[in-house]
Amino acid sequence: MQKTNTTSSANLQIDSESGLIVNGQYIQSPNYDLRPNDELPGLVVVHGISLPPNHFGGEGITQLFTNTLDPKEHPYYETIQGLKVSAHALIRRDGSIIQYVPFHKRAWHAGLSEFEGREKCNDYSIGIELEGTDSTCYTSSQYDALANLIKGLWSAYPSLKNKKLAGHNEIAPGRKTDPGEYFMWSSLNRLLET
Repeated sequence: MQKTNTTSSANLQIDSESGLIVNGQYIQSPNYDLRPNDELPGLVVVHGISLPPNHFGGEGITQLFTNTLDPKEHPYYETIQGLKVSAHALIRRDGSIIQYVPFHKRAWHAGLSEFEGREKCNDYSIGIELEGTDSTCYTSSQYDALANLIKGLWSAYPSLKNKKLAGHNEIAPGRKTDPGEYFMWSSLNRLLET
């Protein structure tokens, strides 16, 4: 299933029944399953990604999340060939959003992980990827889109009322470093308060 509308982050609404952004761009990833015991999301995890590494704007991320990455297209792709991963959504450098997994389903974004003493973060979290690197500043459009998406999630899923947010580096320390030192949590928090 693929919807090709461009997702604007302003006044973002999420249909909690379908788990999709209303009138959003949706490219379904095969890399997801049901949350155990119909668990509702209680954590939002912020990630950073670029494919190929340090390149922006291509189709590599979507290809990775849809298992269509061509290992011959770039040498790095050979090292991740066969990897089965996904995120609920990606926020591009221009602030546009692509959704890959319904928010009430379990995306495969966290890997071996723990938050506040609880393991298997995929079971109870929503993973949002920002197109970027650990050593690149994220754009103001991305912060705006991320804040609007999180506010939409808070509205659609009362289980997120605790407003818990974490970076991938926090739930997988020593294994992951994203979204990196250039991600400004203070900027995101200011936008979430407005």
